[in-house]
Amino acid sequence: MKKAIIGRKVGMTQIFTEEGKVIPVTVIEAGPCTVIQKKVVEKDGYNALQLGFEDVPERKLNKPEIGHLRKAGEDLKRHLKEFKFDGELAELNVGDVLTADVFEEGDFVDVTGISKGKGYAGVVKRWGHGVQEHTHGVGPVHRSVGSTGANSDPARVFPGMEMPGHLGVEQVTIQNLDIVKVDPELNIIAVRGAIPGPRGGIVYVKSTVKTHRVKQVNNTTTINPQKLSGRNR
Repeated sequence: MKKAIIGRKVGMTQIFTEEGKVIPVTVIEAGPCTVIQKKVVEKDGYNALQLGFEDVPERKLNKPEIGHLRKAGEDLKRHLKEFKFDGELAELNVGDVLTADVFEEGDFVDVTGISKGKGYAGVVKRWGHGVQEHTHGVGPVHRSVGSTGANSDPARVFPGMEMPGHLGVEQVTIQNLDIVKVDPELNIIAVRGAIPGPRGGIVYVKSTVKTHRVKQVNNTTTINPQKLSGRNR
């Protein structure tokens, strides 16, 4: 992974381009994040950095947590997350600080967060099941789950059956979002589109795992006028 940071979702807004186009973006308060721990191949088997985000008072932590965080400095952090790094960021050491300028406009990122909680939901809202017709004779079961398919054998419901239950509050990752704007002074980045979680929720922004290939353009390609005229008929 080339780049990563911990942030907080601020909310959504719009950005206007020079051509007058509107881009819906999500504003993320990215960092500053302190390197709390560094792991290397020789000792731990892999290269990674543990980042800390958002100051927290000492009374909110226990002694083992305080001892672990004190190794990176006097500032204690509330949220910790480990990222595997390579390249330039792998040269960082404990106590170094990452800010929003680690990303640039045009970078593609994956954003991970906890989705909004929607409480107890039925199968229609939770899984997208269909409903019965609202006509005479159906009874008050228009949105019920119906039969779960268990007979005398096996006489049980298999695990993983789509049933009513708690909807939301799950880890969700939105991939391949491009960064529209970076403000190093305010530690803010604007990402195109929506990301999971409510306003104020913690999110993890990292370089996308998607592969972006540059399309090869053949300048010698010509257009057949006859085919072009045939299309317009």
